[in-house]
Amino acid sequence: MNFELSFIPDRPEKPRESGVTMMMDKGLSLRGVENFIESSGHLTDVVKFGFGTSYVAKDLKEKIELYKQAGIRPYFGGTLFEAFYARGMVDEYLQTLDKFDLDLLEISDGSIIIDHNEKCELIRRMAKDRTVLSEVGSKDSGILISPSKWIKMMQTELEAGSWKVIAEGRESGNVGVFRPNGTAHTLLINRIIAKINPNDILWEAPQKNQQVWFVKLFGANVNLGNIAPHEMIPLETLRLGLRGDTFFEFLPADYADRLKQVNDGQDDEVDED
Repeated sequence: MNFELSFIPDRPEKPRESGVTMMMDKGLSLRGVENFIESSGHLTDVVKFGFGTSYVAKDLKEKIELYKQAGIRPYFGGTLFEAFYARGMVDEYLQTLDKFDLDLLEISDGSIIIDHNEKCELIRRMAKDRTVLSEVGSKDSGILISPSKWIKMMQTELEAGSWKVIAEGRESGNVGVFRPNGTAHTLLINRIIAKINPNDILWEAPQKNQQVWFVKLFGANVNLGNIAPHEMIPLETLRLGLRGDTFFEFLPADYADRLKQVNDGQDDEVDED
């Protein structure tokens, strides 16, 4: 960091198991990737080529190489896996990963229905020589999954070999673990974390209010994904308590209480005027 500040929460060095940040690349240019790496590469753990964008993106191989050289692990979005699966082309999908030298992949069933036993078998198969992220939750707001089923699917996918399970939120942040208005589905999330280690979950949280909510619940080193390129630095300041929304989260209680009292006093004076 550029200077010293006290009471800043520790962030593990990359490669890290907690506090992972996943950026969603929905079509950055080659120059855009270079600029992103220059500004935010040090804060980024993994990059997802969103949904099927890798099929049409220019300079894909060069972009992948840039990310890897910067210590960032790129991978194709789960929807692309589903597109291959739906066409009976799982072997061709693996060949595509080899072609682009990708050792990280996502297995999801958010757009189509895959028998869960088969999904776990796919995870086991691919986790033998690759790192697997698996996603739980539907992209269809009309499909509701009970908390017990969320928990069971997450448990079995982790047991099958997933590095982390992704809690579906979509790039819009209004399905899965979020309500249609974008607020967190607190009952569902509380039920999940009562049974699943939060370090094993990567929460899709594209909206600022969602990121704030997760940082306040889990602390600086919560795993968050579907972050827009221009939001990587703002997110890191949320993690570190360097933004108004989380300013008091990491200050000692006596500091925070004293500062809040001062602020309250100033507010009273303003009200009296």
